[in-house]
Amino acid sequence: MIVREINYIKHLNGIFEQFSKDNRLNPTHISLYIALFQCWNNNYFQEEFFINRQEVMCLSKIGSTATYHKCIKALGAWGYLMYKPSHNPFKGSQIRMFNFEPSTEQAVNNSHTKNQTSVKQALIPINKHKQTIENFKNNNKQQIFDKSNFNTTKNGDKISEVVHFQDNLKTTSEKNYNEPL
Repeated sequence: MIVREINYIKHLNGIFEQFSKDNRLNPTHISLYIALFQCWNNNYFQEEFFINRQEVMCLSKIGSTATYHKCIKALGAWGYLMYKPSHNPFKGSQIRMFNFEPSTEQAVNNSHTKNQTSVKQALIPINKHKQTIENFKNNNKQQIFDKSNFNTTKNGDKISEVVHFQDNLKTTSEKNYNEPL
């Protein structure tokens, strides 16, 4: 039994990137692949493992055996996995999943202009954009908060007194237990 080192998150990121580029896939193919990936994970990422059709159909929410067979054969033909049907209900079909983790090597762009600058777009970390959006949202919330007037009611009447730390739940020791809740 050969067990491969697979990074769960990196593999899923890589396969979803591949899915986004492949126009042949429909949601049933993706659902089936994810179900098979889960079976692979349950088998500790062995190089090859056996599956139970009914279990995989249940995991992938595929109700038709014809759809299941069509999709698993298509995934095999398109290079997402290797599928060997067993035609034996007691043995199960054999599956071999491929690693779709993106490469860990740094891509180097050797195309430079006369000034030794890259002709490609500079990449900005996604965190920079998230921080900018969050700052924008927080500033808007602060402005809305500053503009709001908490000393008036809905109909415009002024509130005479603001009571801090009011005991609305009547949790004091002087509570009358004969009062309704």
